[in-house]
This record gives sequence, structure tokens and C-alpha cells, in this order.
Amino acid sequence: MSWLQAMVLAVVQGLTEFLPISSSGHLRIVSELFFGADAGASFTAVTQIGTELAVVIYFAKDIVRLVAVWFRGLFNAEVRRTQDYRLAWYVIVGSIPIGVLGLLFQDYIRSTFRSLWVTGAMLIVFGVLMGLAERFGQQRRNQERLQLRDGVVMGFAQSLALIPGVSRSGGTITAGLTLGLDRPTAVRFSFLLAIPAVFAAGLSEIPHVFEPSAQGLQPSVAQMVVATVVAGVVGYAVIAWLLRFVERHSVYLFVWYRIALGLLVFALLGFGVMQP
Repeated sequence: MSWLQAMVLAVVQGLTEFLPISSSGHLRIVSELFFGADAGASFTAVTQIGTELAVVIYFAKDIVRLVAVWFRGLFNAEVRRTQDYRLAWYVIVGSIPIGVLGLLFQDYIRSTFRSLWVTGAMLIVFGVLMGLAERFGQQRRNQERLQLRDGVVMGFAQSLALIPGVSRSGGTITAGLTLGLDRPTAVRFSFLLAIPAVFAAGLSEIPHVFEPSAQGLQPSVAQMVVATVVAGVVGYAVIAWLLRFVERHSVYLFVWYRIALGLLVFALLGFGVMQP
């Protein structure tokens, strides 16, 4: 992997991690289209550590409050009746599905699921599902009305992001809207829900990203570190923009983008411009 490749992929990761358009799908497409090789699932997982650090910094006050309330609630019945204590548990419970499924299907995640045919199909299918959720979701519930069911369902939706093209935020936002959450609540909870899963996945993939391989792009340690930092800086700016955007606009912009990109991927594969 060259420094140019590392920086381009880092910027792509930062720009797309929090938008409901699939960062792993974009990394897969960009690396194949412009560099002729797959950056790999491990590179994707490790650079996501940078973007999740951006979430931790952006939501630092919320995270510190939730962690403190959770620990106090273990010993205080009064605290256990607060919404913050329940929200902390929703994040914990919602993080379990992706951890279990990630371990069970890790071989497929690194091979079969990374086919660009799969990526293109998932971009379109989950774009349509997001559009339906935006159109028919009631969007009547805010963060104060989050329930355990929301954490469980959105947790399973998050686990679908193990397949490039689905999108971690796209899956969870779609599930949240379907459950009746308003857009800002679905997006904010999506960010919080991703923190445990992404850090766990990224840390576990660090040894694999530097394994010698006959195929794919192999970054150096320095390239991996810089790419992770760059992805985090870009990702921080995207968080601030997205939270403001969803307060005033629907998600149809992302729906049409996903469908158009999925069709473009199919066309490029069909004409032999890219290899699956």
C-alpha cells in the first residue's frame, strides 16, 4: 500500500462511516476501482477505531454520564429508575448481537461477503428499506422514550453491517425509524451503539492487518496509524454535519445515493471495469 492509497482510503472511511451509505462498501469499491485490489476487512476495522474515537470525543459528556450512572445504578435502586441507566443497558444489550455474529461468521466477512456483487445488492436493498422506513415510520418517540426492544432490534440491525454495503448507521437508523423513533434519536443512539462493537472489532483485527498476503493492499504500521488518525478527524466533522442535517431533512438523499451507487457497481462489474 502506498501513502496515497492509505490517505485516500482514510478520507473515504472518515466521510462515509457515519453516513448511512456504508463505509466498508465504499472502501471496497474505491480500493478495487482505483487501486485494483481489496484494502481488506482488517484495514476497514482498524481505521474505524479512529472514527469511533471521534464519536467518543464528540459525545464525551454523554458517555461519561451514562457510564457513571450505570455504575451507580448497580448499587442504587433510585438510579435504576432513570432513563440514563436504562439507556446504558440498551447500548450494552444492543452490542451483543454483532459481537456474537462477528465471531460466528468471521471467515465469510473476510471472503464471501466482500464480493462486489454482494456490496452492490446490499446498497440497493437497504437503500430501499431505509426509504420505506422514512416514508412509513411514525417518528413519534424521542430519546426519553427509548425501550429495551429498540436496543435489541437496532443491535441486530447493526450486525448486518458486517456485510459491506449494508451500513452500520444505515441499518440502525432504518430499524429506529421503523420502530417509531424520530431521526435525531435514531442517529444519536446509532452512534452510541457502535462504540463497543467497533472498538472490539478494531482491536481484534490489528494483528491481522499486517499479516503477509499474496492479495490485497498491505499497509505499514506508520500508514495504518496515520490513516486511523485522518479517518477520525474527517469523521468528527461528518458527525456534526449529520446531526444537524437529520434535524431538518429526511434521509431520502442517502436513499437515492445508495441506489444509484449500487446500480453503478453492477454496471462496472458487468462491463468488466471492476472485478468482484
